Amino acid sequence: MKYKSVLFDMDGTVLNTIDDLRDAVNNTMEKYGYPPITTAQCAKNLGNGAKVLLEKSAPDGAVTDEMLQYYKKYYDSHCRIKTAPYPGILSLMKTLKEQGIKMAIISNKPDTATKELSDAFFNGLVDFAVGESTTVKRKPDPSAVLAACNHFGLKKEECVYIGDTEVDIQTGVNADMDVIAVLWGFRTKEELVASGAKTLVSDTDELLQKLT
Repeated sequence: MKYKSVLFDMDGTVLNTIDDLRDAVNNTMEKYGYPPITTAQCAKNLGNGAKVLLEKSAPDGAVTDEMLQYYKKYYDSHCRIKTAPYPGILSLMKTLKEQGIKMAIISNKPDTATKELSDAFFNGLVDFAVGESTTVKRKPDPSAVLAACNHFGLKKEECVYIGDTEVDIQTGVNADMDVIAVLWGFRTKEELVASGAKTLVSDTDELLQKLT
């Protein structure tokens, strides 16, 4: 294998979470008197954490701490209604594990939901998962990605970061680490290329080839 560790983004990369995220946003919008957003709008607004997601979804951009906490609590309890792994992801992870590759998930979604979803869908495959919290900085800050490398006792050159948005591309750049962009997530090929993506894959078979 080309790498000893593969670090994944979660939303739009290993899990199709868009329907549950949209529903949580719209539940919050309804409670605070805002109109609902579409699935396409939700996908466009994703990538920079819960607060930014709500700010982009509310017409006036005003998000109170109460509103943010309401959203997080609702999403935490409704994050596995419609969410599922993308086709080929579980097979890919099993293949990587058989090869002795260490795997982690680094997400900008709240840490509680990140860990719950990782345990629910990737238990025994992913070695650890971390999301945004008071002690973990949001991507594109590279600290969580680099911490994963250190956790495995590996150099950044031995690791690769996999993601689906401009935030993930910048995270890899900031970490001075190889990054691969997937085309089945929340951004188009054109958007990813414009964000600086050099290596792009259209399915998990192609991704596996890039990792070996």
